[in-house]
Amino acid sequence: MLMTQEREMLRQTVAALVTKHATPAAVRAAMESDRGYDESLWQLLCEQVGAVALVVPEELGGAGGELADAATVLQELGRALVPSPLLGTTLAELALLAAPEPDVQTLAALAEGSSIGALVFDPDYVVNGDIADVVVAASGGQLSRWTRFSARPVATMDPTRRLARVQPEDCVPVGPDPGLADTAAILLAAEQIGAAERCLELTVEYTKSRVQFGRPIGSFQALKHRMADLYVAIAAARAVVADACNQPSPTNAATARLAATEALSRVAAEGIQLHGGIAITWEHDMHLYFKRAHGSAQLLGSPRELLRQLEAEVLPTP
Repeated sequence: MLMTQEREMLRQTVAALVTKHATPAAVRAAMESDRGYDESLWQLLCEQVGAVALVVPEELGGAGGELADAATVLQELGRALVPSPLLGTTLAELALLAAPEPDVQTLAALAEGSSIGALVFDPDYVVNGDIADVVVAASGGQLSRWTRFSARPVATMDPTRRLARVQPEDCVPVGPDPGLADTAAILLAAEQIGAAERCLELTVEYTKSRVQFGRPIGSFQALKHRMADLYVAIAAARAVVADACNQPSPTNAATARLAATEALSRVAAEGIQLHGGIAITWEHDMHLYFKRAHGSAQLLGSPRELLRQLEAEVLPTP
């Protein structure tokens, strides 16, 4: 995304909060808590940053920001694998904003962080599903709000992102779906980029300190080349995601997700290998990045589905 001065200040503010309040120990405590996230950090993000109000227009109590602003925050949270209701709540806000007459009261509660939102694409795997107060579903080009619903957690590979199975009991129509699956793909891709960046940083730091044959293993040319390739892969994916933030479209969203998914999956796999046996111990954080990479790759559409979507756009219909 285009990094304006204001957006860079936003990034720095979020980064400072994450550094102070989302240490590896704090992240582990959050993911094992009853609600699956650090409620005090969530409050800081809402009050000091206005993170959850970014996509809501000013006249409806929000900050009147752009998609790239929300992506900037999610990228920083992704770096530390911060468990957070931000993704689901932001998508729920965008869904409510698609109504001809948005529910101002509900939007205000979401924008201040007192309510948690979720957007349903697949009812079996809903981000924020077990803690959501406001649930909107996207299906068949239409949006509907589930005014009464049941939810129960589902077992996942990634302990830093809880998912739930949510079923409607009562619902009311909201309006046509403006393409929220594409928006979700772009925001998730931004989060993946942040995770990939930090995953590579951890790997580089480790190879500088791990000594083998009397030398840090990071000094071996073969490993330098591998890490340089990973850096290029992340930089290229970051540029693709930035383009999608600035010019959202189905094609750009699918391309961003594919690029970010490939970058994170590749960096996480190489990180596991370059860390050696320590990477798969519970005490080390590298396995959490590996699990996030695999979990995110299957969330909101698998790479195979995204490739089919792009193929359908470029190949003529027989």
